[in-house]
Amino acid sequence: MVVAPTLRTVVRRLSHKLGVLSGQDALDRPVRWVAVSELEDPTPFLEGGELVLTTGMRLDARNAGPYVDRLVGKEVTGLGFGVGLGHERIPDALLSAAARAGLPLIEVPRDTPFVAIGKVVSELLAAEQYDEISRAFAAQSRLTRAALRPEGPRAVIDGLARELGGWALLLDEAGAVRHATGKGAAAAAKGLLPELERLRKSGGRDAPASLALSTPLEHVIVQPLGARRIRGFFAVGLGRPFTPVAHTVVNAAGSLLTLAIEHGGEHLAAERRVRSAVLRLLLAGQVRAGRETLERLGDAFPCGPLVVIVAGGDREAVLEAAGNEFAAEDEGRVVLVVPEGRADEALSALREHGPLGIGAAVSPENLSTGLEQADRALVSARRGAVPVMRFADLAGQSLMSLLDPDVTAAFSSALLAPLREHGSRADLLGSLRAYLECNGHWDAAAQRLGVHRHTLRYRMRRTAELLGRDLDDPAVRAELWVALAAAD
Repeated sequence: MVVAPTLRTVVRRLSHKLGVLSGQDALDRPVRWVAVSELEDPTPFLEGGELVLTTGMRLDARNAGPYVDRLVGKEVTGLGFGVGLGHERIPDALLSAAARAGLPLIEVPRDTPFVAIGKVVSELLAAEQYDEISRAFAAQSRLTRAALRPEGPRAVIDGLARELGGWALLLDEAGAVRHATGKGAAAAAKGLLPELERLRKSGGRDAPASLALSTPLEHVIVQPLGARRIRGFFAVGLGRPFTPVAHTVVNAAGSLLTLAIEHGGEHLAAERRVRSAVLRLLLAGQVRAGRETLERLGDAFPCGPLVVIVAGGDREAVLEAAGNEFAAEDEGRVVLVVPEGRADEALSALREHGPLGIGAAVSPENLSTGLEQADRALVSARRGAVPVMRFADLAGQSLMSLLDPDVTAAFSSALLAPLREHGSRADLLGSLRAYLECNGHWDAAAQRLGVHRHTLRYRMRRTAELLGRDLDDPAVRAELWVALAAAD
């Protein structure tokens, strides 16, 4: 809303023509409009805040008091009385009533037309409106310059809080604070989480562009950021209601933040595509070409013995946690290549975003070997439900960690199919497992199963017949052990 001029300002502009006869202490009330009326009761046509002008054609000592009371009840700013037409001077009853009610009463001489007062108020309102627009444009210009700074969105948030004299927050998609400025900003973030959920759930063409929250002590605006989908939020809080200028500044900040986030996202996506291409060059043995590509982009590839880390968790979280390390998306997972000396530090940063597979230290020319080792370690980490697995530790686990899980599963299914299809397959599979785990010792295996050794011998003969294999052959026993392990 435009800040209206005060009655004092209007009187001052016409100081040689107007005289204030009462209500001098109330001259700082705003004049929102000028209303000319000769009605005995003009209040049905008023909104409040007007300077009412009249010649008093229907006023006399009898109705002057009620007339003033009605104007005061409507919260008009003041009463201008034109003398020299219906009355040569302001009636005493009207003057007494206005003084008693504290209503500013202004004497308007006959040679001052009411339209002149209306023009003064209109000019003052227009000047104030122009001043508001100018302030809004100036604030937008300052925010735009802030958006061009290296810290981009953070500088816009700082500028927004400074322009409005409140606090401001920049939040990520999940509602975590990326930047906060102004007193009370950080404390307000937690309380905004339910409102962010409302904006997320209402996503779509009919989604609200923002949310406004008000309490007796604070007024808050929350807006989502992002062109095609929500990529974050920002919020701004004031200890007073937002003016139209403040709303304009907030909307400008929202546009700048969205542009910065979308542009940053496109730039980041392009950078990731380049890194993925460089990784493919390196894995193909073209180390020099990969290094030169990164150098042309102002980046560098690590030297010396390198460790490859493969992360199977959330790719966005892994890439962010990787920081300045070389990281690239490749075939559904994130591949990190770090100097051997920084491998433990990188693992600490990535551990909560597992599972992780780590290869042994290799030269830049042998990255493909390091990646293969890391992939095998990742497979083992997933199978064992552990957050981190090193390739060097696989030998201490089992041969199964080195086998392709899909191929091994197919092999197991085909080899054990005759036993699964047999009516008492549970007895045969369990007996075969106990027999192999006890290295073919009948008594030990029978005792583990809780059956007589002759029963076990019968089951093993039946197993050999169904499989068509000699269970005394060490190679057959090895194959069956692998098949049973894969079936677990």
